[in-house]
Amino acid sequence: MSAVHAPARFLTFEGIDGAGKSSQIAGACSWLEARGLALIQTREPGGTPLGEQLRTLLLHEAMHIDTEAMLMFAARREHLAQRILPALAEGCWVVSDRFSDATYAYQVGGRGLAADKFARLEAWVHPGFQPDLTFLFDLDPAIAAARVAGTGSAPDRFEREQRDFFERVRAAYLARAAADPERFCVIDASASPGDISARITATLAERFFA
Repeated sequence: MSAVHAPARFLTFEGIDGAGKSSQIAGACSWLEARGLALIQTREPGGTPLGEQLRTLLLHEAMHIDTEAMLMFAARREHLAQRILPALAEGCWVVSDRFSDATYAYQVGGRGLAADKFARLEAWVHPGFQPDLTFLFDLDPAIAAARVAGTGSAPDRFEREQRDFFERVRAAYLARAAADPERFCVIDASASPGDISARITATLAERFFA
């Protein structure tokens, strides 16, 4: 397929652990690349050598909630400076597994971090900068937990949280989406993979290639 000339965009995929983002991210990237677009696929926390080291700490070391939030945003600042913003400046699309919405959902919603602390960190680290489009995979935490358990991999300290934690995370995600409906596309993550993929590509086509 011939290349499509479209401004570089920043796309994010969000949702609780087990919502099924990973395969859909790969499919969305393949769909975009088939249109001749240059893109990078990345993740948070992580995305840079320093970010990946911070990810290991965040996923496996117990820490104070304020420390956790600040490390999330420290990794994000490095991610923005080293990968996201340079790629966008060069006309390259960026597709990320999580961004600041995850911090709002997990740290504010799940952990109880004060919302004003989150807002100050967000305004400091990326003032006025948000994804162009966010796909939020919404799923009952009980189903998500069963999916995570079915992988057979050792759970990290977030995945080991109880169901009520993920109920709060889910509610925070949905509140964030309700506050910015133009940016969010909420996906029923209990649907079939084919239906989810079709919803994503239809949304991308309508939003950026119509």
